[in-house]
Amino acid sequence: MVFDGDTDTDRHALERLERDMIGWLTTVTPEGQPQTFPIWFLWDGGEALVYSDRRARRNGNIAANPRVSLHLNDNGSGGDVVILEGEARIDDATPPVPGNAAYLAKYGAWIDAHLGSAEEMASVYNVPIRIRPTRGRAFGA
Repeated sequence: MVFDGDTDTDRHALERLERDMIGWLTTVTPEGQPQTFPIWFLWDGGEALVYSDRRARRNGNIAANPRVSLHLNDNGSGGDVVILEGEARIDDATPPVPGNAAYLAKYGAWIDAHLGSAEEMASVYNVPIRIRPTRGRAFGA
């Protein structure tokens, strides 16, 4: 685990990974161009879980090159930075959005407000991507 909770910095990074609602996922196209997208994510068992739009280019990017980075917003003045680098994989064993209680606990209100229902979300955002961190950095908290 990249943040093991042994230091105040690690504990703070883990709290942010559990609490923050928006992250920024960077994948790389087959041609080598980085692409960054805002995403909703769940910190789950030491990995980040993202439900990707079935039409998103990031799915093909990950198939071609699983190395990704995920970072959280800073505090508005360049501090409180959390960055993960890791390997992403499409995980068909992950339950869809309506069957993921932890995801619904975090995003249920947003899903209802912006997407109508968990079932409607799952009709489009049905590619579960798990990101296994290989490196983590946190600073400026």
